[in-house]
Amino acid sequence: MSVKAAAIQLQTLPMSNARLDHYIMQCCKSGANLIVLGEYVLNNFFKEIEKIPVSMIKEQSERRLGVIKDFAKKYNVTIIAPIVLCKNGKLYKVVMRVAPSMSFFYEQKILINYKYWNEDRFFANDTKNISIPVFMHEGLRVGIISGFEAHFDLFWQQAMKKGVDLVLMPSVSTFESSARWNELLKTRAFLNSVYILRVNRIGNFKDKTHTWYFYGDTALYLPDGTLEDSLGDKEGVLIGAVDSSLSAEARKICGFKNQLSRRELL
Repeated sequence: MSVKAAAIQLQTLPMSNARLDHYIMQCCKSGANLIVLGEYVLNNFFKEIEKIPVSMIKEQSERRLGVIKDFAKKYNVTIIAPIVLCKNGKLYKVVMRVAPSMSFFYEQKILINYKYWNEDRFFANDTKNISIPVFMHEGLRVGIISGFEAHFDLFWQQAMKKGVDLVLMPSVSTFESSARWNELLKTRAFLNSVYILRVNRIGNFKDKTHTWYFYGDTALYLPDGTLEDSLGDKEGVLIGAVDSSLSAEARKICGFKNQLSRRELL
């Protein structure tokens, strides 16, 4: 089963929805009906959110959610996008899956906890009971792993156990990490025999001590660890074909899952 998936590389969107509308329409014309956005595209970047009143964040997110739902119906597509939700006065960092007729929300389970970037302390996410979200899309088994979560083996073990063909990975990587991320995801794709479509945001943010340069480099990795295609640091769309038979063949050739299953580690 072959499916076209698309990653739209953007910075935080302006008030107007015209730009996103243009790119989603471009995806549809190319035959892609599974679309993913990067982190902090529908909302302001985290360091800005820290200083924004909860009521304003709630208003922004509700407006963006309505727009995404409208586009999913208008173009008959499924859109995967991180968003900050407000529930009972608390903020949650989630990834939403919006189809034409229904929506699902998955809380990120492991959050950044650096001194200069502490999402773990800021958001009210339930970080227990780690289980990656998996859904079927036109015969393709698709999993979602957020960018920071890509560093932890447990998420990949679950992807292997659940027979995931494609991992969608919204991210917000910055500083000088591009080469490291490329090596990490080539390795993850190969060891887990999966496609990985990682979409990283672009743009800049400056505070008193850092310039946060979000470099993009949205990319598609094949189940054999090959980097199939990537973008630079400009706005744009990456569209790739994902064939479940290739991921199945890679699992058969490498046999990593069988080895773990024989030892009851999965």
